[in-house]
Amino acid sequence: MNRPFNMPDEFVDGFMKAGASLWRSLGWPVDDDRDGTKASSALSSSARIAELQAEHLKRLYQVTEHVIRSAAGMQSEGGLEPARGDRRFNATEWRDNSLYSLLKQSYLLNSRYCTDFVEALDMDEREKHRLRFFTRQLVEAMSPTNFTATNPDVIKLATDTEGQSLRAGLDNLMADLGKGNLTITDESAFEVGKDVATSKGAVVFENDLFQLIQYEPATEQVAARPLLIVPPCINKFYILDLQPANSFVGFAVEHGLTVFMVSWRNPDASCGHFGWDDYVQHGAMRAIEITQSISGADKINVVGWCVGGTILSSALALLRTRGDESVASVTLLTTMLDFREPGDLGVFVDEESVRQREQTIGNGGIYRGAELGFVFQTLRSKELIWPNVVNHYLKGKPPERFDLLFWNADVTNLPGPMYCWYIRNMYLENNLRNPNRLKMCGASVDLGRVDLPAYVLATVEDHIVPWRSAYRTTGLFGGDTRFVLGASGHIAGVINPASKNKRSYWVSANRCDDPATWLASADEKPGSWWNDWIGWLKAWAEEQLPARTQLGSNVYPPGEPAPGRYVKAKAN
Repeated sequence: MNRPFNMPDEFVDGFMKAGASLWRSLGWPVDDDRDGTKASSALSSSARIAELQAEHLKRLYQVTEHVIRSAAGMQSEGGLEPARGDRRFNATEWRDNSLYSLLKQSYLLNSRYCTDFVEALDMDEREKHRLRFFTRQLVEAMSPTNFTATNPDVIKLATDTEGQSLRAGLDNLMADLGKGNLTITDESAFEVGKDVATSKGAVVFENDLFQLIQYEPATEQVAARPLLIVPPCINKFYILDLQPANSFVGFAVEHGLTVFMVSWRNPDASCGHFGWDDYVQHGAMRAIEITQSISGADKINVVGWCVGGTILSSALALLRTRGDESVASVTLLTTMLDFREPGDLGVFVDEESVRQREQTIGNGGIYRGAELGFVFQTLRSKELIWPNVVNHYLKGKPPERFDLLFWNADVTNLPGPMYCWYIRNMYLENNLRNPNRLKMCGASVDLGRVDLPAYVLATVEDHIVPWRSAYRTTGLFGGDTRFVLGASGHIAGVINPASKNKRSYWVSANRCDDPATWLASADEKPGSWWNDWIGWLKAWAEEQLPARTQLGSNVYPPGEPAPGRYVKAKAN
């Protein structure tokens, strides 16, 4: 079913299921509860809801009184203010104009009421999580800043431009409806290989699944053991090589590492048969083999990010099962291996939705990147959706030029069989954490066999891989693990250049099962985790050797220059 802005079926179904959960918790029958047998939970919620309603009416009176007194120039307390960092109500009218002030105060109060109402319900935690998520979607969508008639900035701009801003906004809206995507950045502002993904190197191998890039050295001496990076196949690899000032690839080569990068193919219809095993065996494992062959090293060091880390960890478990010792250490960046607490992405996953996908694309087909991109945008709709709606459609402004948002909009497809296997076995059934529960490439998988030194990074505000979930990797691997918690979120927390010396990270030698206990014992360090990581990696990089100026080898000669053509392919 086609919907505006590539809204996937899971999003619409999630809204319906959240509504059904709400109805049921209030004691109102739905299709599976017509006799009211599931309505008993409403009794335990009713007292809390009654108190909440009484408190809401009291606060509504206080807010109204506050606005009236402020308008009369009288001192008043009891007003509500947006959360720190919420810039929606920065215009002076929201403070100085009594009507706008009342509108803002009412919205903030009603938002709080909706949030507290959900928390007051007595219901299954999984259902409550879904209801929280979709309640937040509605609350953020109904902000008065999202509508022309109730946004003073929009009205002022329309007046100043004699309506031209509204006309431009309508043109922008029609253009986005035509292409089916919400524009979040100027997609013509950057060119892959020219403005982003500019580190020098060459493609030294390719198959139907990925290209392997080797980067040119930046130092006269390099570590004997190279570094292989396996990025997520859900996004393109150049998030790790955006521009020279924030390139993780650049940082690594400048610190004397020979860097190889997996560049996943952006699947089209011809790739609709690829499964999870293909990404493990013909992707990560093949890349490890070729990296070691080209470098001639006894072992290599590997890095995996997000689902790339899940693929890499699976590959390492299989290699260790086979007695392969070609990897010296593993680094996982915001990677989930234990999916018991999957965060907001879990609201889209249940048996019914997974089975529907398996019946449509599970045996062959493509999960469109535009749909997946919409899902990720909803996880941060206050930052990624509604500001762009206001600026692009209500104010008629052109989209901003921002490399990270350009990357975010450069979506990738996924093969249907691979996606369905991943969602069922990871998000739905959480099988990977259980030794020998899963079989991949014909062998049982036990993460405990990964007895390698491991550097595990999580980020405290991660909305895709909650840091407490990433922490559980420390109890799954069989080797010594250094866990580091970085500031910020899933992307900005990882791409935190050492040269800018921003943010901070937490470290602790304490080893325990409980993430909260670990955090309580951790010390906060200023600056980027990159410096901590490069110091840790040196122990596994071996001695320094003269850098080779020739990329590739006789068996794997260099081909097209980096970043290669796979990363330039657009999802269709």
